[in-house]
Amino acid sequence: MESQRPMRADARRNRERILQTARQAFATEGLGVSLDEIARRAGVGPGTVHRHFPAKEALIEEVLTEHLASLTEQARQAVRTDRDGSAFFPFLHSLISEARAKQDLADALSQADVKLSERTQETALHLRQAFGELLVRAQEAGTVRTDVDAEDVQAVVLGALTAERQNPTPDRPGRMAAVVLDCLLPEGG
Repeated sequence: MESQRPMRADARRNRERILQTARQAFATEGLGVSLDEIARRAGVGPGTVHRHFPAKEALIEEVLTEHLASLTEQARQAVRTDRDGSAFFPFLHSLISEARAKQDLADALSQADVKLSERTQETALHLRQAFGELLVRAQEAGTVRTDVDAEDVQAVVLGALTAERQNPTPDRPGRMAAVVLDCLLPEGG
């Protein structure tokens, strides 16, 4: 078995430049941006992109995995600092605000027929676990109704995101999401 050598500093910088460029391109333009265009924008040759990411799906998945890991860390941070169940709604609003500013990567992935690796699936599982813990804390504190589960909340968040994207008054960002998320408040809340 061949041992993998550590990446040279210039190769690490090129890889990060490619990822940064791909993150921005996918977020603003969707997954239709070609690898050659990403290479051009990153200031590297197409061969450099292909050495790091042999197929576009590998680059898409790396961007998705990083995004899921970032969301997981945000959820875990919310769990660590939540003392009274009040971190749940700010986390949801942050999630929706971030997604509103980008093209929805998850929607695009489902249309692109990208098969997710075990690593990405495991990262998604960690996010679901952290989110579930945040939900349970909010329910125990009485800030979220107890008859909903994480799947229900996911559907509500998607509805809130859709409402934000269709918002007839863009000068009031977050308003439509807040209206939709109110359905998670306990009765009389």
